[in-house]
Amino acid sequence: MDTRQNCPDGPGRGQGRKGGRTDRSARRRLRREAPSIVAVLTDEDDFAAMRARPGFGFDDHGTYLDQMAALLRALASQGVHVTVARFDPEEYEAYCDRRGLDPGAGESRTVYTAQLAPLRATVTYEGQTMPRLLHDLRHEDARMRIWERATRELAVLGSCEDCGEDLARAGFDRAVAAFTRLVDGLAPGGHHLVCSVRDGALTAVLEAEPDPAGGHVFEETDALDFCTVLAVAFARNGAGGVVMRSLPAAAGGREQVRGWRLAHGWLQPLSEGEVFSAYCEDAATGEPIPPEPDVDYRAGYAVPPPPPGCRPRGSEPDTRPGADPDAEPGG
Repeated sequence: MDTRQNCPDGPGRGQGRKGGRTDRSARRRLRREAPSIVAVLTDEDDFAAMRARPGFGFDDHGTYLDQMAALLRALASQGVHVTVARFDPEEYEAYCDRRGLDPGAGESRTVYTAQLAPLRATVTYEGQTMPRLLHDLRHEDARMRIWERATRELAVLGSCEDCGEDLARAGFDRAVAAFTRLVDGLAPGGHHLVCSVRDGALTAVLEAEPDPAGGHVFEETDALDFCTVLAVAFARNGAGGVVMRSLPAAAGGREQVRGWRLAHGWLQPLSEGEVFSAYCEDAATGEPIPPEPDVDYRAGYAVPPPPPGCRPRGSEPDTRPGADPDAEPGG
């Protein structure tokens, strides 16, 4: 129906077209303010799980990714903020079971993407290539899973038998103190730090980049993960360690590797020989491994003592006659 027939005093034909253009411009502005969420099948296994379902529409993962990249570019070209999440087929199946949805229907995938996928690992699309986007998404997914596992472990620890303090809180306070002191000791240049807790298979990675002021900058989420994994080790008095690979500030310098072990409730520096052995000896067979070229293995620097606070049983050095004060608890 032509609405002008019901509006004798309304705009003429030319004005109507102008009004239509104004409406379209307004909608485009609103479209730019409406964010989009896109869930991607990041690997062949996930793709195969969805391809087996009727109505999926794609037979080849490469073609699927090409079309996904085109969709992302199209959305970005409209000025839309695009968030990319990982589409998890197992989680999707469970979600459909709970909601009574048909997992083969496109509408079900849409609802899952809108409601559940954003609660998991996400990456903002900023024009990066699909390989880079998938790499970042996998990294973020792995980081979030480790963080969730570490926080679950901290949540069930309870209170210290000796002082009654919450072990999770005490472990995290100690971890933040250790992290701060460790970072304060960084030399100029870039550093790649890895914290791992062996008995829980938890690992956190931190990239510390130099800033113009002479200090270092790093992602806050990575620092939180690092402290959380370290907190699990302190709170549980577990075995683990920190390894740091440093890139020299001066051009042409050699990389340096240092290490610390978690013992007695703190970071204890490894000697140069211990660092060399850790990198140049097969842990399973004891056979030597050639050292990396242009890499120096250095002793870890001393991390200033921790602040007063709760220390789990077994974290104190063994002071019995003949005991090794540097031995790890239970070792």
